[in-house]
Amino acid sequence: MTEQTTGQTTGRTTGRRVRANIAVSLDGRYSGPGGPGDLGAIVPYAITDLARDHLTRIWEGATTAVLGRTNAEGFLSYWPSVAEDGDADPRDRGYAKWLVDTEKVVFSTALTEAPWERTRLVNAPVADVIGELKATGTGDVLVNNSVSVIKAALAADLLDRLYLMITPEISGSGQRLFDDGLPASRWELTRQETGERGELALVYDRVR
Repeated sequence: MTEQTTGQTTGRTTGRRVRANIAVSLDGRYSGPGGPGDLGAIVPYAITDLARDHLTRIWEGATTAVLGRTNAEGFLSYWPSVAEDGDADPRDRGYAKWLVDTEKVVFSTALTEAPWERTRLVNAPVADVIGELKATGTGDVLVNNSVSVIKAALAADLLDRLYLMITPEISGSGQRLFDDGLPASRWELTRQETGERGELALVYDRVR
């Protein structure tokens, strides 16, 4: 694994930042031609050392996780057991324990009862909710792999940091992360790593 640091990622004192993390294929798709559950170009790279180290950086320093309903319910079926598994990779377990213990905000129009402890359900515009979170509290806010929320936050120019995993596969079709019509913005590459299988872990900070 090779690593290149291209800028400063610490020492900012501008207040609470909003981060987001997502993995995409080389052609920018977070799911393949089979629909939202087709993660064939993503999953094989999720358990590499590069991905696990990247995951640790994603959650460290964040005190609020923001999720869409689908991810909240899917994560609930997996991560709590990892948090209790003494044989799990320590990086996976660290993330799992953070996710279980941290404050969670879940966007949903359907749920009437929170699927996790320490969870608040919201049915409001993403920009309003994230704007409120950004203006209050301490620690960073992590929009945790929930594409609908990430897209809305990008459209409202509310993201301060973007963690991207790019896998060396072309899906050919499927859903893209970056839709047409987003507001123009400039980003600084502040960290770059290359894994042994050709996957990339990138960190971009919004330049304002």
